[in-house]
Amino acid sequence: MNRRIATLLVALLPVVVLGVLGSTVVVPFAALGPGPTFDTLGDVDGTPVVDVEDPTGATEIDRPSGHLNMTTVAVRDGLTVFDALGLWLSGRQGLVPRDQVYPPDRSREEVEQANQADFAQSENSAELAAVRYLDLPTELTIAEVGDDVPAASVLRDGDRVTAVNGTAVETPEDVRTAVGALAPGDRVTIDGVRDDVPFSETVTVGPRPDDGERGYLGVTLAEEPDVPFEVRFNLADVGGPSAGLMFTLAVIDKLTPGDLSGGAFVAGTGTIDPDGTVGPIGGIPYKLVAAREAGATTFLVPTDNCDEAAANVPDGLRLVRVTDVGDAVNALGSLAEGGDAPGCS
Repeated sequence: MNRRIATLLVALLPVVVLGVLGSTVVVPFAALGPGPTFDTLGDVDGTPVVDVEDPTGATEIDRPSGHLNMTTVAVRDGLTVFDALGLWLSGRQGLVPRDQVYPPDRSREEVEQANQADFAQSENSAELAAVRYLDLPTELTIAEVGDDVPAASVLRDGDRVTAVNGTAVETPEDVRTAVGALAPGDRVTIDGVRDDVPFSETVTVGPRPDDGERGYLGVTLAEEPDVPFEVRFNLADVGGPSAGLMFTLAVIDKLTPGDLSGGAFVAGTGTIDPDGTVGPIGGIPYKLVAAREAGATTFLVPTDNCDEAAANVPDGLRLVRVTDVGDAVNALGSLAEGGDAPGCS
């Protein structure tokens, strides 16, 4: 009997070892899958996801209905062999090399901090893109004057810039273009406002560090809304830049009468630039699944993601292609009136 038991144990040993290893050995993969969605027109724990308020009472704030949901991708790390196999077999998750999510030259904390910084930047860009779309005023300020640069002894942090060589400027790119057209050694006149007092200063431009034939001031410029209302974004524990488009639409919806969604359940994704350009994102197959499971019937897709989205679209979800904020607003308006909108097919 003892010999029989010993023989059986020897036969079962590989299975036991495989089971132990499969449940304990961590594989170099991460799992991507559908993450939570958030209605940018709604609340989370009683707080508006996108809150627009005007303490002066000068701005009419709308309370739109329908949904404009931002979407996310869930990431699972530290997977064992059995974890990875089970997630892959579920059909809802995809496995990618862990290095794609957490590069080996950066700690997990550094990656998460970078994602949070991207998210904060997307909030700033979303507000500015909405303000620009609505043709509301902005102001151009100097966020920082560098050390040992041409403008160091002339311009100051916080200066508002209104013109370069007599030509009005509204964006950082306007200033970069005007100054870059000059040769090092040329003099340029900067008009603006400092401490509520108009000023006009002359700077001798230097060579750009990356192009010695173009003019350079050495200042960091920031365009900011010049409006009476305040916009606050109140989502925590979400990272990355891909909520930009839906944040922008929420701000526009709350500052204009009616409902952009036409009362429908719309979801979407896409980065946003201050000029309203919508950029591509990662993980769109999982975002489509998350949106459809949440109840969405329309999904706004960045143009560069259209092919991948069309190949993975769930039943019952309409894809709408967008390249900028105007595309998104126009498409939603058309759908609300029973019309058509550009798709991804």
